[in-house]
Amino acid sequence: MKKLLLTICMAGLLVGCSDDEVGDVSLGIFTTKDIKLNMLVDPIVTGVTCHVASIEADLSLSDPSDSSIACRQTGEITPEMIAAIDKSKSGDIVFKKSKSIFFKTMKIRRIFDPENQTLMYVSYSTKETSGSFKHSLSTVPLWGTKAYVTPVVSEQQ
Repeated sequence: MKKLLLTICMAGLLVGCSDDEVGDVSLGIFTTKDIKLNMLVDPIVTGVTCHVASIEADLSLSDPSDSSIACRQTGEITPEMIAAIDKSKSGDIVFKKSKSIFFKTMKIRRIFDPENQTLMYVSYSTKETSGSFKHSLSTVPLWGTKAYVTPVVSEQQ
């Protein structure tokens, strides 16, 4: 039975089927919406774990866009890991999840701030809701890790 559920999950046929869910908070008996708490380990910087809270509606075609993210160092962060990430200003998408059959997706993007030696993780919705794009930010400083490099500060004239 477990193999069947795993197969269905991998095929994306069962909504809410996830092995990264670490919490589920009901919003009451008169609603089908819950706050789902998911855990994500950065696939490249494996010493970083993020927890994302988002609203999911079991009987709805569209989940709300709100989400919250908190990322922390939970293991070693090495110079090799930092060397392997995208260092452009737009960074890398490290996670995405469909929130609607109407092309709304929640994404988590990793962006590196070399001047402050900090990894930034931004969670955002790809569809405008109530006049704004919902987003949340968390940072993980490299200070105290093997990956920390003293930033070169250029003098401004």
